[in-house]
Amino acid sequence: MTGIGIVVAILVTLVAVLIPWLPTSASEEMDRIEFVYWFATIICIGIFSLVMAVIIYSVLTFRAGPDDEADGPSIHGHTGLEIVWTVVPAVLVIAIGIVSAVVLSQNGSAGANPLTVKVFAQQFAWRFEYPDQANLKSGELVLPTGRSVKFEMTSADVIHSFWIPEMGQKQDLVPGIKTTLVVTPKPGHEGTFTLVCTELCGLGHATMRAPVRVLTQAGFDAWVKEQQSGGGGGATGAAVFTSAGCAGCHAFEPAGSNAAIGPSLDELAASAEQAGQPLDAYVRESIVEPGKVIASGYKDGVMPPSFGESLSAKEIGALVQYLTGTEP
Repeated sequence: MTGIGIVVAILVTLVAVLIPWLPTSASEEMDRIEFVYWFATIICIGIFSLVMAVIIYSVLTFRAGPDDEADGPSIHGHTGLEIVWTVVPAVLVIAIGIVSAVVLSQNGSAGANPLTVKVFAQQFAWRFEYPDQANLKSGELVLPTGRSVKFEMTSADVIHSFWIPEMGQKQDLVPGIKTTLVVTPKPGHEGTFTLVCTELCGLGHATMRAPVRVLTQAGFDAWVKEQQSGGGGGATGAAVFTSAGCAGCHAFEPAGSNAAIGPSLDELAASAEQAGQPLDAYVRESIVEPGKVIASGYKDGVMPPSFGESLSAKEIGALVQYLTGTEP
């Protein structure tokens, strides 16, 4: 029976080790999550191997012959075994609970000097603000290595969920509630990642992505300086179109988008004429008050009415110019 258990343990261990079940860790929090994962996995491998060894041994040793229809011997149980298989699993479950609680506490601690990033989510886009960097706003999430980042998150409409797979941490964004999350990118793991929404948030849920760049502290400082000096390109219409998530719902040839959740933006002049409004006014109204004029074949309430608050006047102006073809 011992030999059977060893063989089963080796086979199961190979499955656990050789298949990349988790993404490559890029944060200290993900390292701790991986520790909990392997701690629980090793316990499960041990229990599974023991149980399978007993089952296989019993089937091979005690199986009845083809013509044996007699009743088996009466067994009244074994008090010692019953105590063991009650106490041991209880101890293991408690151990997993304690380790998980410790890791959960550590992963929720941002330390003494975290970088604060405000995360704003709405159908179907992410926006980021850096209050310690003169309220710098960006449609791209840029993080430094070796420093804890505390995300303060809120949603404008429905429940969204913040997750960067390589960073491990995941947290819902709930309308009317500020939720927090801590991530500490590891030095030596600079690169490009993807932020995804993991909560089904509407028709454009699959398109709710945001680029994530992890830089050295020096690289991050240089990026902040470039953005604050205007070197990042400012609030161009194309940048706002992307960061506000317009491409997730609308087709617009200049942006290379072909989504059909909302009406196409390639015939705005004709739509404005049909509505009896100047083109600029019609486009601006459609952004800040989308329920005023509903395109034929589409329902009210699909487009969030919060862009008038989440976008600055400069961003709205740039977006209007971009959509109307008047951007310099």
